[in-house]
Amino acid sequence: MKISKLRVLPLMTVLFLCHAFVEAEDMNNQQKKKIFIIHMDKSNMPASFDDHLQWYDSSLKSVSDSANMLYIYNNVIHGYSVQLTAEEAGFLKEQPGILLVQEDIKYELHTTRSPEFLGLLNSDAYLPESSTPSEVIIGVVDTGVWPEASSFDDKGLGPLPNGWKGECEVGRTFNSSSCNRKLIGARFFSEGYEAAFGPIDETAESKSPRDDDGHGTHTSTTAAGSTVVGASLFGYAAGTARGMARHARVAAYKVCWLGGCLGSDILAGMEKAIEDGVHILSLSLGGSLSEYFRDTVAIGAFAATSKGILVSCSAGNGGPSPGSLSNVAPWITTVGAGTMDRQFPAYVTLGNGKKLTGASVYSGKSLAGSLMPLVYARNVSSTSNGNLCTKGSLIPEKVKGKIVVCDRGMNPRAQKSLEVKDAGGIGMVLSNTDAFGEELVADAHFIPTAAVGQIAGDEIKKYILSEPNPSATIASAGTQLGVQPSPVVAAFSSRGPNPITPDILKPDLIAPGVNILAGWTGKVGPTGLPEDTRHVDFNIISGTSMSCPHVSGLAALVKAAHPEWSPAAIRSALMTTAYSKYKNGERIQDVATGMASTPFDHGAGHVDPVSALDPGLVYDITVEDYLNFLCAIKYSSSMIKIITKQDYSCKVDKEYSVAGLNYPSFAVPLQTASGPNGGSSAPTTVKYTRTLTNVGNPATYKVTISQETEAVKILVLPEVLDFSNPNEKKTYTVKFTARSMPSGTTSYAHLEWSDGKHIVGSPIVFSWT
Repeated sequence: MKISKLRVLPLMTVLFLCHAFVEAEDMNNQQKKKIFIIHMDKSNMPASFDDHLQWYDSSLKSVSDSANMLYIYNNVIHGYSVQLTAEEAGFLKEQPGILLVQEDIKYELHTTRSPEFLGLLNSDAYLPESSTPSEVIIGVVDTGVWPEASSFDDKGLGPLPNGWKGECEVGRTFNSSSCNRKLIGARFFSEGYEAAFGPIDETAESKSPRDDDGHGTHTSTTAAGSTVVGASLFGYAAGTARGMARHARVAAYKVCWLGGCLGSDILAGMEKAIEDGVHILSLSLGGSLSEYFRDTVAIGAFAATSKGILVSCSAGNGGPSPGSLSNVAPWITTVGAGTMDRQFPAYVTLGNGKKLTGASVYSGKSLAGSLMPLVYARNVSSTSNGNLCTKGSLIPEKVKGKIVVCDRGMNPRAQKSLEVKDAGGIGMVLSNTDAFGEELVADAHFIPTAAVGQIAGDEIKKYILSEPNPSATIASAGTQLGVQPSPVVAAFSSRGPNPITPDILKPDLIAPGVNILAGWTGKVGPTGLPEDTRHVDFNIISGTSMSCPHVSGLAALVKAAHPEWSPAAIRSALMTTAYSKYKNGERIQDVATGMASTPFDHGAGHVDPVSALDPGLVYDITVEDYLNFLCAIKYSSSMIKIITKQDYSCKVDKEYSVAGLNYPSFAVPLQTASGPNGGSSAPTTVKYTRTLTNVGNPATYKVTISQETEAVKILVLPEVLDFSNPNEKKTYTVKFTARSMPSGTTSYAHLEWSDGKHIVGSPIVFSWT
């Protein structure tokens, strides 16, 4: 064989070629177009333009002749979104009247016993006339809607609410007749997504409001689904399904597609929802952990709040890691997830006779009690992370005919059972790692499966190691009610402290978010995997995506009972009536640790909707209060204008404080410092002012404090608030005097105002820094 000699190039030639390659790469990156959201200072429009649209177009054309606006925004921001190169975006920043050129980002989805669990089985008894809730419209910004779902039955509902301006947007798979008096509006927004990823493949997903994913149908029917008798998933959770506000109307805004949710589309959906006239906005998505003036959802939520629309968002599924929250702006109601008292037990019986409890909603052929060979995935895998049963990782010759133990994490839980099945396995034990603790999440697996907690999983793995021929069997046991303790904080639920503003406690509260039954799309099976061809009308899934619409629906109930209340008043009612202890006096557990949860985990506590309808007192917040908050966190006038669209200058001679925001909870930062000669420092004293509004009958409220540590002295003045009239306001101050503690120390307390009938509670968190 003849081998040709390599030609050796001179060093200068090599360097020249490398430099040319890098230059070409740089030019390529410059030419690659991205989506940008352009925030304009509308008040700065030159007099030479007749309207702001003409001005927007002129500024854009000054940097690009070919660029066309994707969306024009008026409600959420003043501005537009457009596809530009980085160079063009840089030039646009220099144009007069431009507040911010913001690169678009991708957001991700945070993914029927609950009415009974929440005490809403007879909720009509607590509400005003039955027609009032039907006037409330919940806008759901998500993956769209499956209009044929039985939960959108409009039987018994009257004409559309007054002031509704929305419509049923038509697409190839969606007709104007797809909407009715329950699903009163449906729109889709894909301009940003298609600019980023190319045209939507309509053979793979619907370019219409139709939900091909299931997430949007699940969240919207959780919030406001009509009553459906005989609902279940493969016989699990059988019973009557209904949303939180079953008489409320639903408007769907599809902004999420197979590749995710673009901020420009989310902003367009929120823009249109505000214009259409929704009363509640529900967003079970997240992805931005940015300052508020760069957070698309926070900016859109401020616009909605200023129009009297309550915005409820999921806290995220980043738990149990601390500081894992998203959607933390103080004008957003941030919702974490807890469990209910319902479980779907599945049992693993080992060859040594030991029986361990897990969970599953598998519905196929069982193992009929037969003991089968048991293996740990790590020992039968061809990859370094084979314990996770990722796609293609298992060795069929070592798996065939066996039950495989897979660890939870990385890939979808149901996909692991599909991997075991494809490799020839006949069953799976899904074992939690320390990140998930004892949390049991049930899935519609493809083979007999039991998801077990970390303790049981470790015991099964030890059995495999110690036994020469380990064996096991798996059996499902249907639906179990009355599980205690409940609720417990879900391990996946994102936790505080608030990573943007630690002085504002987040999440605000928790609601059911584990193993929730609600409506589903007819496009995909219950796992959502392409290989899943099973058709279901209802599905059981988990996530803060599920807890968010619970609160959205409950907020609609409060809005129906008190239509004059502001978004802050509604949130206050939900927070101050939430509970953080069981009836036996013990704090709600955190399933990730098996110990008591803290306000960083559960916020004000678990929502109690019946009490929220009559809270007694509320902490109200105005738009001006939020402006003062932005001054307190040292935002410039231009930053404030990006969020609020207002010309607002923080007064130089005024002292602004985050502690002055009339929030229903307290997050108190305390300084750790050494005194002279290394001794303890003088006490740190901070003062908070709060104002309560009477929304009940005349009453006298007295304050009580419970706390964990004696390191902080708490003084409330006055200790008694006497309300004589409806909507009367009373102000009180809380002075916290604390001795120095080790940096990183946290402690908790609880403040309550009570008139003997109502309890108006606020969590308190102390953090020494």
